[in-house]
Amino acid sequence: MESDESSNSNGTASITLKRKLSDSDVDKPKTKFDQREADAGVKSPPKTLTPEIAGLGHFGDFQFKSILSNSVDCKRVVVEGRHQGQVSVIILDKKPFTEDKLKSCFFSEQSKLKLLFQNDIYGSYDCTPVQDVAEIKATIISPATQKHVDKYSYRPLYLVEETKEIYEKVTLPYLEKSSFSIEWVYNVLEHKKEAERIVYEDTDSKIGFILAPDLKWDGKTIENLYLTAIVHARNIKSIRGLNQEHLPLLENILKFGTKAIVDKYGVKQSQLRVYIHYHPSYYHLHVHFNILHNHDGGIFTEKAHLLTSVIDNIKRQNSYYQEATLAFVVKDIDPLYAKLVEYGYEF
Repeated sequence: MESDESSNSNGTASITLKRKLSDSDVDKPKTKFDQREADAGVKSPPKTLTPEIAGLGHFGDFQFKSILSNSVDCKRVVVEGRHQGQVSVIILDKKPFTEDKLKSCFFSEQSKLKLLFQNDIYGSYDCTPVQDVAEIKATIISPATQKHVDKYSYRPLYLVEETKEIYEKVTLPYLEKSSFSIEWVYNVLEHKKEAERIVYEDTDSKIGFILAPDLKWDGKTIENLYLTAIVHARNIKSIRGLNQEHLPLLENILKFGTKAIVDKYGVKQSQLRVYIHYHPSYYHLHVHFNILHNHDGGIFTEKAHLLTSVIDNIKRQNSYYQEATLAFVVKDIDPLYAKLVEYGYEF
């Protein structure tokens, strides 16, 4: 499943290159469910499903157009181009270093060094590492729409303080007409796609959800652990739609999503950041789980709402998220920016 920032941080079809399915992937999850959970409809995912993996083997047919954004902090570059005549967006992320690869192949004659300067005991080098360590994770959005291009383009950002009135008169009408397609979400929920990646599932139609690694995570490096829970209920677009009726759902996600991660990856609940984005990039309620060491851009205060705080706020006031003023960030090329200006919002 894709995160908000990778966007499918967006409702897009994504392809991760060089992903190899190991025997252990097929046997997952390791979590043992007791009889009470089984009676409630909680089940492990199928164990013998074969994933559909696109047959791209190289970028030879890709025509580069431009760099949309380049993040030094995240070690990510996003480019626009054309593939087989279609507009495409390619997200390239440097994979994390792993102890196994550093031990087995990095420190060898195959990793080349070029001296830039030397000052006393400090040396600065350009390093061309052995190929196995230099792998880059590639996410492909194709065909990409102008919304995808705009989403990943670097532009000035503006903070919006969205009141109840602004949400009802500007944001909601805009979203109902302009949101990304979420067909890919339904494919996941119906096990048509990515079924082999499911870590945990509760099939209940009201409080159930699917938990799977986010596409920005390699599924192995615990220091960057990142999973997403997508709810089975199809009538909740975002945090704005939550009230006390949804407390069993939210508490179920917090309890059993966390438990599955503890059991499978050995990461304690106190080491996890569990939150909901507003605005999300796709309008079907989902919850993010990542380890505190992961400093993904989606954790900023103007976007992330801790699930425990969401639950507490709703317990205190049923209509909290219908009445509250919520902040979010918008780009100056976003059509919603234009709608807000037209409404009279002052940036």
